[in-house]
Amino acid sequence: MDRTQKETFVDELRERIDRAPVLYLTDFSGLNVKAMTQLRSSLRKSGAEYVVVKNRLAQRIFSDESNGLPDISDSLVGPTGFVFGYEDAAAAAKALSDFAKDNDQKPAFKLGVLDNKVLGPEQVEKIAKLPPREQLLAELAGAFEAPMSALASALGAKLQETAGLFDALKEDRAQAG
Repeated sequence: MDRTQKETFVDELRERIDRAPVLYLTDFSGLNVKAMTQLRSSLRKSGAEYVVVKNRLAQRIFSDESNGLPDISDSLVGPTGFVFGYEDAAAAAKALSDFAKDNDQKPAFKLGVLDNKVLGPEQVEKIAKLPPREQLLAELAGAFEAPMSALASALGAKLQETAGLFDALKEDRAQAG
């Protein structure tokens, strides 16, 4: 790569980092080309992208304090792959974790960056175990629906009770004359 290609690549990498709400760094050593292709495919399905980056080029971005990113240049050692999660942080982590389980724990998580906060490998694994976003939204909707449903049932029961009282009063007056 000549200087202009490197500058272009760094600019594209910075744009990807800005666009992605979550970023995971992995150590991909031990993966062959076929496995990397499968990994990229599974990540693409989860709304993420896998890019292998030279550590020196990534250090240019993360060592610059003016961009608001945490300095993770200590972790940029050895083979480093970047996972850019564009849609769902949990889905990208889950896809990566599932792939690692099927491939002798490769690639391994180095760290994650979520909302400019650095996460350790254990925290990234916890994110991977979260249910999908749709399921969490459904559970939240169910939690909101339950009290409303109980309130509607209670009000409906009171209305039926009141209607029953009116019917009893009507029959009582009809008998009285």
